[in-house]
Formats: sequence, structure tokens, C-alpha cells
Amino acid sequence: MRQTLTEGSVLFASVVKWFVLATLTGAIVGVSTTVFLKVLAWSLTLAGRHPYSFVLLPVALLISVVLIKKLAPDAEGHGTEKVIEAVHVASGRIRAAVVPVKLVATVVTLACGGSAGKEGPCAQIGAGLASSFADLLKVSDHDRKKLVICGISAGFASVFGTPIAGSIFGVEVLFVGSILYEVLLPSFIAGVTAYQVSSALGITYFGHPVPFVPVFSEAFFITVAAAGLFFGICSFVLVEAMNFGKKVATTLPLSPAIKALTGGSILVGLTFLTGPRFLGLGLETIESALGGGAVPWYAFAVKSVFTSVTLNFGGSGGIVTPIFFVGATSGTLFAQIFGLHAPTFAALGLVAVLAGAANTPIAAAIMALEMFGPALGPYAAVACVISYLMTGHRSVYPSQVLAIAKSSSIDVELGKEIDGARPEYHPEGKRWIVRGSRLASSVRERFRHGQPRS
Repeated sequence: MRQTLTEGSVLFASVVKWFVLATLTGAIVGVSTTVFLKVLAWSLTLAGRHPYSFVLLPVALLISVVLIKKLAPDAEGHGTEKVIEAVHVASGRIRAAVVPVKLVATVVTLACGGSAGKEGPCAQIGAGLASSFADLLKVSDHDRKKLVICGISAGFASVFGTPIAGSIFGVEVLFVGSILYEVLLPSFIAGVTAYQVSSALGITYFGHPVPFVPVFSEAFFITVAAAGLFFGICSFVLVEAMNFGKKVATTLPLSPAIKALTGGSILVGLTFLTGPRFLGLGLETIESALGGGAVPWYAFAVKSVFTSVTLNFGGSGGIVTPIFFVGATSGTLFAQIFGLHAPTFAALGLVAVLAGAANTPIAAAIMALEMFGPALGPYAAVACVISYLMTGHRSVYPSQVLAIAKSSSIDVELGKEIDGARPEYHPEGKRWIVRGSRLASSVRERFRHGQPRS
């Protein structure tokens, strides 16, 4: 009896502790997200008055590179990736300087037309503030990591207005095929709190209920499964475009400043060839696709190129909004090819490509419910899981850690980062083997008998 009471007391104290800490973290992130989004909206409005502001992209990428290299190297890239890396290899430690540098670099990049998103900076800013909050409280490394994960969830939830999906995203994105259940409660509390704080401070969110979902039939269900396969291929294209851009940028014998000027010049040239549709957040095109409007058939591929150049040549910003663009436009293409209802498949594509490219099928399926309504939910879940499987062992977040093999016919080195992982066929064993890169320090002891301990 005493043992039971002791266990209950410990669990009660843990719930109270994390309710308080996660609420405070969510409130901090909600305020920071609001500040970032309002500054970004003001800068985009200002830039919108000058239709040729994209010619400043070389200068914008140069400013971003100089700010990050000189003041906060950890702010490089698309935000969420660096936070995942910090959780796995640095016990969640993120320098406070990342917060203002990431905000300014992202605003400059997006205002001049860089193809990036806004969720990565919010996640990194939120995680950076959570790390500073942990330092202030002098908590353990274990608790710091949990607070930083809360920062990821809160940032994602408050930027897209999807508190449940955002909360799940924070605990799902760290591993390929595993969820950290011990951080589930704090993540939910932080995500819901951040969303409510941002809403109360005047941030409005995108919501687009799908106007039509066919009555269930076996034929339609098969069509959705086929769409999941197609979205998995589109996810593959996006990830490989990002990897190719990184390889080119890494191998070019140029200084970071010259690379930034080169990348910006490439984007300016591409814009004169393809038009301004693929610059910036691309929200107008996403809205058009979800509303059944006309979208160029090649839009998903071109957006992948624009995003790869922006983020690999010095630009700062997130990757999820471009994923939404790629998903919605690829869904429109699929619907056009087979004569289907375009808004339905644009919505399916938006979440399914996220599931495949980020390895977050659960968060993506829940996002479909929050953004498009419950009628789409069952179909979105199927498309998301198929896309997740079809993308293979690759990701837009190279620091994700491999926790499972996506097929029992493939041997995967568990516990290693997905960066550089490629399947190799070994004829002697008649097996495919996927080897990752470095072993993440935070999971060295987690993997026993092929499964991570949460």
C-alpha cells in the first residue's frame, strides 16, 4: 500500500511540475511567435509595394549569411533541423543569440522573396527561448531536452494554428518511427498554450474545410492509396532536391558570401523565367490549389528547386510551408490527370507530402483533421502513411534518428542519424542495408533489441 501511495505521489508531482513548466514555455513561445509573425507580416506588406523587390535576393542571402556566420552559426538552415540536432547531440543546449539572429535573417530572406517557410524559425526561436528558460531554472540536461521539445511543439502549433498536430509533431519529428511518450503531456500543454496565447494576441490562422469528399467506395479508397504513392514520390523529389542543393553548395570552392550572392542571382534568374509564383511563402498558390484554381503542372518540382537554392545558399527560413506548396500543387496535378475533385486531393497532398518528407505521418494525419475537417481524416491517414513509407529512409531533417526499418526486408542501422543514409544491396545476403551517419549521443543507450526506450 505504501509503495502504491509513493508511486502515485511521484507521478502526481511530475504531472504538476510539467504542467507548470510546459504552460510557461508555451506562453513564452506564443508571445515570441506573435512577435515574429507580426514583424514578418509588416515586412511582406512593405515588400509587396515593390513588385521587383526579388532582385534584392542576392543581398538578402548575403545579409542572412553574414548575420548567422558572425553572430549565431547555430541559426543556419531551416530551423527545426538545428533544434533536432541540438536535442540529439547537445542535450538541447541552444545559444540565446540564435533567437534574434534567426528572426532578422528569416524576415530579410522572406521579405525579398526567398522560398522558405515560417515554422522553422518559430520552432528554433521557441526552442532557443525554452533552452534559456531551462538555464534560468538550472534544470537537468534531461529536463532541458524535454523543455526544448516543448518549444518545437509550441512553435509549430502557434504558427499554423494546429495545437494537436503541432504537439505531436514535436515528439514525432525527432525519430523516424518512434514517439517520445514521456514528453507527450508537456508537448500538448505547451502546444495548446502557445496557440491560445498567439490567438489572443491577434494572430489569425488558415482554415480551409474541403467542400466535397465522396461517399466511401472501394474505388475511391484505391484512388486515395494510389495518390499516397504519388505523394511519396513527390516527397522523394523534394528531399533529393534539398540533398542535391546541399551537395552543390558544399562542393563549390567559394566563400559563404560569394555562395549567397550566387544563390540569390540564380533565384532572380529563375524568377524571370518562371514568374514570381514560386517566391516567398507561396500562400496564394496554396490557397488557389485548395480552392480548385488553376496551378501549373510543374509547380511542385519548380518550388522544390527554389526552396533548395534558397536554404542551401544562405537563406534562412522553414521548410514546412514549401512542403505545403509542393503537396497542394502535386495533389492538383494528380486530380487533373485522373479527372478527380482537385480541392480534395490538394488537401490530401498537403498533409501527405509533409508525412513523407518529414517522416511525421501521425502529426500530418491529425493536421488534416484540424485544417480540413473530420470528413477527410480517414483518407488523409491512409495517404499519409503510404507517402511516409514510399519516401524511404530519407528526410528533409537529416538529424532525425533512425528508430525502425520501414520494411522487414531492409536492414537499418538503428540509432544513427538519417543524414547520408542510402540503401545498399548486398547480393551475398540478398538484403538491402541502410546505414546512417553518426550515432546520436542522446540515444546511445536507448536502443536495445532494435527498439528505442521512451
